[in-house]
Amino acid sequence: MTVRARTFAAVLTSALAVTACSSTTQPTPVTSDSVPALTTEVVREYNRDNDAFTQGFEIDGDILYEGTGLEGSSFVRRTSLENMAELDRVDLQSDLFGEGITVDDDTLWQITWQDGVAIARDPDTLAERRRVSYQGEGWGLCTQRSEDRLVMSDGSSTLTFRDPASFDAEGTVNVTLDGEPVEQLNELECAEDGSIYANVWQTFDIMRIDPDTGNVTAVIDGTPLWNSMSAADRTGADVFNGIAQIPGTDRFLVTGKFWPTIFEVRFTETAPVGQN
Repeated sequence: MTVRARTFAAVLTSALAVTACSSTTQPTPVTSDSVPALTTEVVREYNRDNDAFTQGFEIDGDILYEGTGLEGSSFVRRTSLENMAELDRVDLQSDLFGEGITVDDDTLWQITWQDGVAIARDPDTLAERRRVSYQGEGWGLCTQRSEDRLVMSDGSSTLTFRDPASFDAEGTVNVTLDGEPVEQLNELECAEDGSIYANVWQTFDIMRIDPDTGNVTAVIDGTPLWNSMSAADRTGADVFNGIAQIPGTDRFLVTGKFWPTIFEVRFTETAPVGQN
């Protein structure tokens, strides 16, 4: 696909996603009788500029890392978890469409959408160290430290396990809910309990996944977060995307593409009284 075609595809994708998440035509949350249906208990909200087409979201220590997409405007940045102040930012070259990111020890990995390029960066400076190639599309990425592997999504129902040093593929697992594949898995978070959390593109759903079996173990509805934002804040906002566990806690930071708010949440079975 040419650069021009990829750019048009990105614009079309964004337009469709905004339509899908408009206040009048919200996607219907996935339901299942076999797994828990969870919602989001908001602990805190952080305001920020709505300049980030968020693709990757991860916390390492006291730093929030964020990777963004769209050709000509993709970047990766470091933000202080304490006050959400931007510390460093590096733009990708204009012909790359940034996607997921993850930190593994002394390496920040950043993948690209249809370019087949993964970039290894210094997590302290964001400086590029090297590039490797991979087959297929890149969507989400996270580090499963207990297994010493990376986990990557490509927009299908398949998660690919990769070596954190070489980025070589080392196996896959197919994600299913009630025996049916869950397509369009997007941004990923490898949680401390061993589960993988995945945004489902063009929805407000997050799937909690057992990486050994691929079975979805809970479905989280993020619709209340979208509804809690004002009409003005939703104008120009795109789909729900971005999950990062706060280390050592049961809390997560979640957001969306061009959202002006980061929500600190717990995933619970019942929303607190007064929360829609």
